[in-house]
Amino acid sequence: MSSRARLARNIADCTFASRASRAQRQHTLDTSRNWLLQAGLADRMMWVDLHETSEVDKLLLVERHLISKHLARGKSHGKSKSDDASGDPRGVAVSLPDERLCIMVNEEDHLRIQVIRSGLALGECWRAIDQIDDRVEAGIEYAFSSRFGYLTACPTNVGTGLRMSVMLHLPGLRLSGDIDKVKRAASDMNLAVRGFYGEGSDSAGDFYQISNQTTLGKTEQTIVEELDTQIIPRVVEYERHARRQLVEKRRLTLEDQVFRALGALTHARLLSTDEAMQHLSHVRLGVMLGMIPSVEATTVNTLMLQVQPGHLQRALGKDLDQDQRRSARAMVVRRALGRSS
Repeated sequence: MSSRARLARNIADCTFASRASRAQRQHTLDTSRNWLLQAGLADRMMWVDLHETSEVDKLLLVERHLISKHLARGKSHGKSKSDDASGDPRGVAVSLPDERLCIMVNEEDHLRIQVIRSGLALGECWRAIDQIDDRVEAGIEYAFSSRFGYLTACPTNVGTGLRMSVMLHLPGLRLSGDIDKVKRAASDMNLAVRGFYGEGSDSAGDFYQISNQTTLGKTEQTIVEELDTQIIPRVVEYERHARRQLVEKRRLTLEDQVFRALGALTHARLLSTDEAMQHLSHVRLGVMLGMIPSVEATTVNTLMLQVQPGHLQRALGKDLDQDQRRSARAMVVRRALGRSS
């Protein structure tokens, strides 16, 4: 589905974000914003002060994978619920109109630089983020150790600070019951398998994010090459094998799941996000296997974004409570799949 490269970077001689005072975090934010907007990182860069942004807009950025849930919540993450993080200085720079580059400021590290590409394109992601990193470093001195490499808030990011990941749709492995085998094999290879929104999230709609778990002791090129030429192609082949086995040995059961999902999506009056994502996952599998020629894969892909709470409310132009969102979500899905009644 998509590839991502992410670099964790911290500013030299500045207290790490998790230990910094509000004034220090504001200084980090001001310093970063001033340089990121003039460094020529893209044709156009948009800046968002997240501590001054509405909850719906923050939700929208999370759903588009431009910021983490951690950054959306603010510094109180992991602290007492009584801590007020709403005004905690933090922001994000996003390239427009493609949104293929974003840089989070005052997340776990001072800077989290992220490049996204469609499909399996890890090499392209790495080359792009390497150039971006050089431009950022031209104006911001990084915290760096000749012994350990780039210094980061989390020990697993020390070294290159590079996380390469791929988002995969793996309904075949989940339906066949083999997804846990893949997770165990990935763990043995020091890989992390996470959900739709990364660390701490669920695998909504059978989407899984696979990434390297450690960044120390390997070069950036080695990390990219191992994932790009060995690990991810192997997982993709496992998924294709699982789909072939389902078609050959459990076709009737598979068709039942696919068309039950399509029936629910085209007739339901209320849909939760999780329910919609799971049904859309089954329908997407049916479309990819040629079982539902009347539905385009792009329609399903678009719906998987449109059913998210932030996108739904932004598209309708108003805030909705949970019951209103369930009703509106069902209507949006019915209309997209050709059943507006």
